[in-house]
Amino acid sequence: MAKLVSKTYAQALFELAVEEEKTTPFLEEAGGLLEVLRTNAEFGQFMNHPKIQKEDKVEVVKNVFQDKISKEMLGFLVTIVEKDRYTEIEAILGEVISLIKEYNNIGTAYVTTAIAINEQEKQDIESRLLATTHYKMIDCIYQVDSNLIGGMVIKMGDRVVDSSIRTKLDKLQRELLAIQL
Repeated sequence: MAKLVSKTYAQALFELAVEEEKTTPFLEEAGGLLEVLRTNAEFGQFMNHPKIQKEDKVEVVKNVFQDKISKEMLGFLVTIVEKDRYTEIEAILGEVISLIKEYNNIGTAYVTTAIAINEQEKQDIESRLLATTHYKMIDCIYQVDSNLIGGMVIKMGDRVVDSSIRTKLDKLQRELLAIQL
């Protein structure tokens, strides 16, 4: 149910962004807003507190964000609070970001390597991903996981390319165990 709610609200905000031809500003605003909300746990606790009146929450949202975000995004936040959907705000903003990125042909790749990689290697990975996808831009999120031993794992949407040594060793182990002597 929560996923349906976040998708519904996200779709509405996305359609507004397209209609107003403000997909890039909305993308930046949604990303910035999501970061602010994630780093201010006290604000989230206040907004989710059951004993604080909805009207007071709306006032706080207006006072905090009035001159910092667009009137469309502020109206969206007020609607979220008025409809008691603030608990879903991170999911909604995450979905909005995904919709706008897809609309603007921006892909997101999660790249996990066994060791930290340098800028040239990052550029090479991004170039390779651009050449093998329909995206005109790629946002890569890099992580290091020494359990991979070597190689890398790249996740884009529902696709995973796993060329890690750990996976190859696990596959070899399964094959060896399957051999009947």
